[in-house]
Amino acid sequence: MQNLGPDFLFYETAATIITLVLLGNVLEKRSVTQTTSAVRDLMKFQEAKANKLLNGEILIVNSQEVVPGDTLVINSGDKIPVDGEIIWGEASVNESMLTGESLPVEKSKYDQVIGGTLIEKGSIHILVTKTGKHTILSQIIDLMKKAQSAKPPIQKLGDQVAAIFVPVVVGIAVLTFVLAYYSFDLSFQKSMLNAIAVLVISCPCAMGLATPTAVMVGLGRAAKNGILIKGGNTLEEIAKLKYMVFDKTGTLTTGKFKIKKIDSISISQKKAESIIYGIEAYSNHPIARSLVSELSAGNPEKIIFTKVSEEKGLGMNGTDSEGNTYQFGSKQILDQDEEQGDFSLFLKMNGTLLARIEIEDEIKADASRLITTLKNMGIKPVLLSGDLKKKCEDLAAILGIEEVYAETQPHQKLEIIESIKKRGKTAMVGDGINDAPALTTSDVGISMSDSSQIAIQSAEVVLLKNELGVIDQMLRIGKHTLLTIKQNLFWAFFYNVVAIPVAAFGFLNPMVGALTMAFSDVIVIGNSIRLKTKSL
Repeated sequence: MQNLGPDFLFYETAATIITLVLLGNVLEKRSVTQTTSAVRDLMKFQEAKANKLLNGEILIVNSQEVVPGDTLVINSGDKIPVDGEIIWGEASVNESMLTGESLPVEKSKYDQVIGGTLIEKGSIHILVTKTGKHTILSQIIDLMKKAQSAKPPIQKLGDQVAAIFVPVVVGIAVLTFVLAYYSFDLSFQKSMLNAIAVLVISCPCAMGLATPTAVMVGLGRAAKNGILIKGGNTLEEIAKLKYMVFDKTGTLTTGKFKIKKIDSISISQKKAESIIYGIEAYSNHPIARSLVSELSAGNPEKIIFTKVSEEKGLGMNGTDSEGNTYQFGSKQILDQDEEQGDFSLFLKMNGTLLARIEIEDEIKADASRLITTLKNMGIKPVLLSGDLKKKCEDLAAILGIEEVYAETQPHQKLEIIESIKKRGKTAMVGDGINDAPALTTSDVGISMSDSSQIAIQSAEVVLLKNELGVIDQMLRIGKHTLLTIKQNLFWAFFYNVVAIPVAAFGFLNPMVGALTMAFSDVIVIGNSIRLKTKSL
């Protein structure tokens, strides 16, 4: 019996290989789970109870049972369950889970609150405006899930190689067996072990994981910094930007305008203010919101409009209950014989000029720093605005922007963006309805969180913090994500190019190959996870 040892079959090799491969799968799954932690962290904020005020009594219900129009009571330490508007009280709200800003935001009556944020101090009653999948938090989670499934162009290389990888490796394994057994006169067992080692050590998984894991972590880190990127392909575009085009109003400037002067031509200033207040209340443009806010303090007379419309790049049109037609907007509404002067906005009724308005705006505190940063990164800043040429040139001179396009209408903005795109990858940063075509046309459209809804929908990137400084973070995250993808792909290719020949020549047995293969995946995923904490 003692001489029969070599004739017996022992299966510890097969069992060990399977065990090591399964170990690799476990490590891979746990690592991949970490790359999607940003989405799971946001989903935790959806889990909340609500204190519903009904007939003077407070009922504790699940947030899923709340509907628009309900009144909720939220106290210090409570999580706001759904989106709403404050109808009573004041509170300090921690919005860091959305914006990344650690300092609480002071909220009072008529302010909007976002579901998932936390009341640090105070007590409020809110009128529910959005629930379920319609809340801002739910929309962000949905966008992040869709973004993680959008493949950047660089992933196509990995997918193309992975598609032919398995048949090529099987071919190499067969060739290894044939050459070892017939050409090098190795034993059948040794030849078979070499072929098995080739199959076991090869790792198409690393190629498949190289891009999506880095994209998931990059999108997650961006989200935690208040930057919502709508697709993994956008991350690659961000990393390759050569031009960044800025709108002026509400983007490089605060968008909080003040009326500097009103020149009333044929009506009283009080009447002009009432008309402007009434018609601008229908617009979400930053200028309109600022004018309405300022004029509301004077309790203007309410003008009833039966019809109101907004023309991109021109302004507002309205018809009152008596059939009078009004126009309020830029100099484009003036006739050739009507004098513009130093004024920015004009009010007309039935074609007659009633008043001219001069407004002033402030430059954002972080605008100059961002322009300097862009230049240092090799990205050329461009100013593209519908505002007066002199105002645009003055702003550009202060900030150091050399390329300026002023007094442009939406269709002209679109043409200019298309022209700049021919020179290199182009981003557009805007916030108004008139910016929507340009945002859509650019390689990367960037919108502020307090932008009009159409601007947010047209953009690939939404900045949840109304600060230009986060654009610097966005660019760095994009560049480091692309760098990580390239590192992952290099490792995946390098590993297979080196490991397969080593196994084919018999320097590794299948058990060592299985262990090596398992850790090749973990290395790729681990490199992606570094994006969470690495210094940018």
